[in-house]
Amino acid sequence: MRIANGIEMFEISCSMMGQTAEIYPVLIWDDNDMALIDTGFPGQTEAFREAVEKMGLSFERINRIILTHQDIDHVGSLASLVKELGGKAEVIAHEAEKPYITGEKTPIKLAQFEAHKDSLSDDRKGFFEILKAGFADSKTNVGRTVADGDVFPFCGGIDVIHTPGHTPGHICLYHRSSKTLIAGDAMNIQEGRLTGPNPGNTCDAEEAAKSLQKFTRYDIQNIVCYHTGLYRGHANEAIRELIGSAGQ
Repeated sequence: MRIANGIEMFEISCSMMGQTAEIYPVLIWDDNDMALIDTGFPGQTEAFREAVEKMGLSFERINRIILTHQDIDHVGSLASLVKELGGKAEVIAHEAEKPYITGEKTPIKLAQFEAHKDSLSDDRKGFFEILKAGFADSKTNVGRTVADGDVFPFCGGIDVIHTPGHTPGHICLYHRSSKTLIAGDAMNIQEGRLTGPNPGNTCDAEEAAKSLQKFTRYDIQNIVCYHTGLYRGHANEAIRELIGSAGQ
């Protein structure tokens, strides 16, 4: 879906443990640069290529990959995409996420599984092995790290918003020219209303709730939630309501 000139949200289906779900990565571009935000699950490189080409754009133009955080559904096809792009795409993430993406540290969700693997059901043990292999295959060098308040000058200007909670180095991105917030897993949409991150998959729910305050600094017209798609219309008001309901 074309959100505005130079920014598009696309939908990719994925299947995990017998369930099908959708993810909503974002592509932002101008005459010189093309940035992909997040890389889906393992094995989705061709789906990304098809989605980009369906927009009438050249997949090979992608020269930056920005990761909102370390989870497997965001980094799963990272190494494959970098290879497919001939190694020319700069990989960008928050400094706190870098060691998990490069493999220097065990990703947080994988470590949680590992700590309880002896008590897992057979199905969950199978999922653990899939997760472990997925992270091993996704390991990639991070060429550039960012911090809260950094601004990318390309593609109409993109602000980096450090929103710890879901993971320690989770970031959101604000695309200035379209007034779009790319929320990663910091927010979701349920029955037409904004909600916070999935509690069961969030490292620090209290910190995640506090991070929502940062969005009040921006004039937001569109919000892309990675798992639930596009929120439009009175976005700033909806964010204030969410902050209020979270006791902030």
